[in-house]
Amino acid sequence: MLRLGIPVIGVTDMPRAVAFWSAALNLVESQEAKSETWRTLNHADGSGRALGLQLSTSPPEPRPRLHLDLFTDTTEEQRAEVRRLTALGAGVVDWGLYPADPDFVVLADPDGNIFCVVDLSHAPSGDNRTS
Repeated sequence: MLRLGIPVIGVTDMPRAVAFWSAALNLVESQEAKSETWRTLNHADGSGRALGLQLSTSPPEPRPRLHLDLFTDTTEEQRAEVRRLTALGAGVVDWGLYPADPDFVVLADPDGNIFCVVDLSHAPSGDNRTS
């Protein structure tokens, strides 16, 4: 039976990516299938796999069709998480496609992979969401 696994992010600097995503999402590095080109990050509470990191030589997409949405419950929490993530090495993306009253902030991890921090108390942000 086919099952959905975990999201996998292509990275160019494995130690940096492990450090960023572990701190960003409170994940822990697993020894499962660990290699020079692969890391599995698990939930810190032991509930299983959360994210895969795979060494990649291709550049990140400037407008990826598939990306991660990270959820917050309030606007204040969203602002605090954006500050925390940028302190960890994320960058704020100059996103020219925001709707008039967005519920999301577009960031990029240290490898340039785009993801969004979404304020669920404000969602959805409009009819043409293109984050």
